[in-house]
Amino acid sequence: MPRLILLAAIAFVLYILFKRAQAAPPHKRRGEFIKLALGIAVVSVILLALAGKMHWIGVALTGALVALRALGPTLIRFFPLLASKLGQSQGASAGQSSTVATTILRMQLDHESGDLSGEVLAGRFEGWRLQDMDRSQLEELFAYCQREDADSERLLDSYLQQRFPGETDFGANQSPPNNDNGMTRKEALAILGVNEDASEEDIVAAHRKLMQKMHPDRGGNDYLAAKINQAKDLLLG
Repeated sequence: MPRLILLAAIAFVLYILFKRAQAAPPHKRRGEFIKLALGIAVVSVILLALAGKMHWIGVALTGALVALRALGPTLIRFFPLLASKLGQSQGASAGQSSTVATTILRMQLDHESGDLSGEVLAGRFEGWRLQDMDRSQLEELFAYCQREDADSERLLDSYLQQRFPGETDFGANQSPPNNDNGMTRKEALAILGVNEDASEEDIVAAHRKLMQKMHPDRGGNDYLAAKINQAKDLLLG
């Protein structure tokens, strides 16, 4: 009887972990299922070892593999070559995108292509990437933004206008953001995609480049254009 109770408890826990993996954002599901598979392997090895059907070497190897999987990201940081390449890659990409964040969304604008991408920060779809969401899910998210946060509503509308050009008007409030909303210098730098030590010329150049992509007269978006102007005014003020 105790063994049956143990097996039932293990099965219940594995079921909960499986449902959790299913509910994870699409780009995180693979990692969650890998964790689940490792958990199943560990439980199987422990049960076999307790039943005397597995040598202790097999148990040790399984434990080592699990530990390696868990410590992998930390170990990588100790390899100077990989760390330096990572730093070079991050440095090369610096200033090539802008970030605008609200209570519910974080949106990135690629400077070269003008493409928008984003991640949900709150609500039922927390952790999801916008590009992984279908039309009905985006409409549900949009309705949530309408109820909870006007800036998130306008920001999501910017993405929807680009993803579904000319198909529909999602009905966002298109008034510009409030200039007294307390934008910080850090946020302004992220919006223009410049570094802390950026010169006035760098700021003006970044602003000009972004406005060429996002100005309403060029098919851009009123809300993002207003945020870009606000960021420039703050940094040069």
